[in-house]
Amino acid sequence: MLTNNFLGDTVSRLGFGAMRLPIIDNNQESINQVALDAMVDIALESGVNYFDTAYPYHANMSEIALGKSLARHPRETFFLASKYPGHQLAETYDPAPIFEEQLKKCGVEYFDFYLLHNVYEASIEVYTDERWGIAEYFIEQKRCGRIRHLGFSCHGRPENLTSFLEYRAAKYAELAERDPQTASLFTGNNIMEFCQIQLNYVDWSLQRGQEKYELLTQAGIPIVVMEPLRGGKLANLSENQMKQLSALHPNLSAAAWAFEWLLKLENVKVILSGMSNVEQMEQNCATFMQPSGLTADDEAALLAMAESLKCGVPCTACRYCTETCPAQIDIPFMLEAYNDLRFATNFTVGMQMDAISAGHRASDCIACQACMHMCPQGIDIPEALEQLSSMLDAMPKWADLCKERAQAAAKAKL
Repeated sequence: MLTNNFLGDTVSRLGFGAMRLPIIDNNQESINQVALDAMVDIALESGVNYFDTAYPYHANMSEIALGKSLARHPRETFFLASKYPGHQLAETYDPAPIFEEQLKKCGVEYFDFYLLHNVYEASIEVYTDERWGIAEYFIEQKRCGRIRHLGFSCHGRPENLTSFLEYRAAKYAELAERDPQTASLFTGNNIMEFCQIQLNYVDWSLQRGQEKYELLTQAGIPIVVMEPLRGGKLANLSENQMKQLSALHPNLSAAAWAFEWLLKLENVKVILSGMSNVEQMEQNCATFMQPSGLTADDEAALLAMAESLKCGVPCTACRYCTETCPAQIDIPFMLEAYNDLRFATNFTVGMQMDAISAGHRASDCIACQACMHMCPQGIDIPEALEQLSSMLDAMPKWADLCKERAQAAAKAKL
């Protein structure tokens, strides 16, 4: 199993993400414990030692199921990561009872890696709001040894990521002045020691993944990757697409291509895969045991093929259109969201769109066409915004999903 040094620990490059565990009768709350145990056993036997879960996964049952499965093995044989759900909409936020509940659900006394879940355009205000004291609470848990490494996950744009990096730097400076002994416990002179982002060869451009990767690398922050297969979409390429890739490496599966592309990125320390059965676990472990090693020509061919997967509009974010928009809509951002949803349904896009102020959303376009006259690419922007609005209307609302998660959390309390 490929490993590397991740914040001082020897960690497997492949991590087991517990968001898509095997279930019974298509019920997210009913995790197949026997199947999960078999998968965990294979993972550990193969050298996988990083396991990632979160408070809301599987209607709040993922932490319990994964904890039970890992409890059959010595604590020192695995690294466990979980997350605080400050991204969910709520009237108030109190990290203490949730953190205590998570430790109990997972059956552990500490988390090796702990994350602020999904710092994006709306939740950044929650995580940085002094009323809730979220950063302070988890800094204290780090001081007490109940968190070994503190980090965050992010689905936001590079601008959002930059804002949070500035916050964590200021917070560390404040801590270093107030309590230098505790500050010395943090790797890299910042309170956020690592970051988890969605990254794959399509989102390298589609979600500006390259910008995010470079931002974090320049800041000295190691990366954990989520959605390397884009929810399975990159593991199920068309016959023609696979024919193009097979001409270069006939024995590589679609999933292996995606994993091997990420393995070339030096600052990617762990690649999480949300595996749902033993077969997927065995196949992925095999890939990370002995990768083929992509050449520069292989990578170029893969990125060229990735362009054929996209079906959106050719926006270059020149922003000429925004100068003439009477509703002051951030049109490039909207077209970015439109392209993302044209590729695949993605609830994080809905979350981002909900964070836009009323009056400046895609649905607020008055179709005056002033933007079209300024667009060098000749994009029918009003039409794209209308389609985006329709797609968003058809998606579950984030506020409703948060209510469902709150109900599931109450049901799952031990």
